Amino acid sequence: MSRRSPRPTDLASELPPISYVWETPNRRPRRAEWDIPDPAAPGRLTPAMRAKLERIVRRAPEVMVKITGRTKGVGHLKSHLAYITRNGELEAETEQGATIAGRSGLKDLQQRWEDDTGLDNKRRRDGSLSVNIILSMPAGTDAAAVKQSARAFAIETFGYNHDYVFVQHLDDKHPHVHLTVRSLGHDGKRLNPRKADLQAWRERFAGELRLRGIAAEATPRRTRGRVRKADRGAILAMRERKIVPDVDRLARKEVLSEVTSGKSAKHPWSEQIRTRQEAIRRRYLDYAAELQRSGVPADEALARQIRQFVDDMPAIETRRHALKNELSELASSRRRDAKQDIDAQRHDKTRGDERTR
Repeated sequence: MSRRSPRPTDLASELPPISYVWETPNRRPRRAEWDIPDPAAPGRLTPAMRAKLERIVRRAPEVMVKITGRTKGVGHLKSHLAYITRNGELEAETEQGATIAGRSGLKDLQQRWEDDTGLDNKRRRDGSLSVNIILSMPAGTDAAAVKQSARAFAIETFGYNHDYVFVQHLDDKHPHVHLTVRSLGHDGKRLNPRKADLQAWRERFAGELRLRGIAAEATPRRTRGRVRKADRGAILAMRERKIVPDVDRLARKEVLSEVTSGKSAKHPWSEQIRTRQEAIRRRYLDYAAELQRSGVPADEALARQIRQFVDDMPAIETRRHALKNELSELASSRRRDAKQDIDAQRHDKTRGDERTR
């Protein structure tokens, strides 16, 4: 399958209309039940599509599935396993369902993975030994359901081909599970997840949670009208230490040049973001109109919720737009302050002249 992004003209013809709203932007995800149209009425909402719309507009909690890093060597693997198990104090579970407790069990697992590494003659010197993943839910989610869902997710996703170990952490307000997966699979291929794979993993984890009675969803941020990417942890850490990251400095310099010159540079990707967001919002409203026409009270109620959801979406604003607005407002504020200072000086001069006379 080609990994190139589908062309805009292909979206309407190759994907069911509703999929345009939650399809990942870089390549088509695996077909899920809510992507399959009704053969008798391809443009209509199926029960699965309707259920997903309900979860989205009712703002079901979003799952987080994140790759936190990769272990590069035996020592790195040892320290990572010690971290996720709190030096053996927390119980871990393997792909075979076996539990590992204490430092001795942790050492046995590490030794086994280390021995297997020696048999991997295709591994590059800087190749990873494991892929480290976090599966998390918002505060207040039932921790037992999160662990059960993580176990089911790991079995379904990796159990047939990769060794893994997972540990649940409960010392944070967000119940989460650390999942460490051996990079080398039993088939000799290495685990190398892409962006669309992560989205598929999120959907699978959310599905496991729903099977256990937990409302959960896994939509891209643009589904909720958000176009700005979250800043990376390293960038946030630099800002907390009052260090200006290069990305901030360069962006501010470029935008400041545009503001002072009055000439805006053209960014095709910015227009693409706006066009896509406008299309997504139209799709929502199209389905709200369809639900409204059914005459069924439950459909009419959902139609109202969809319209409200679209009304509440944030402005289509990229980080560049926000920075430009911030600098423009700052420039306007300084001009107002300067004008007030000039007016005050003139007023003081006038009063001084009157006293002199």
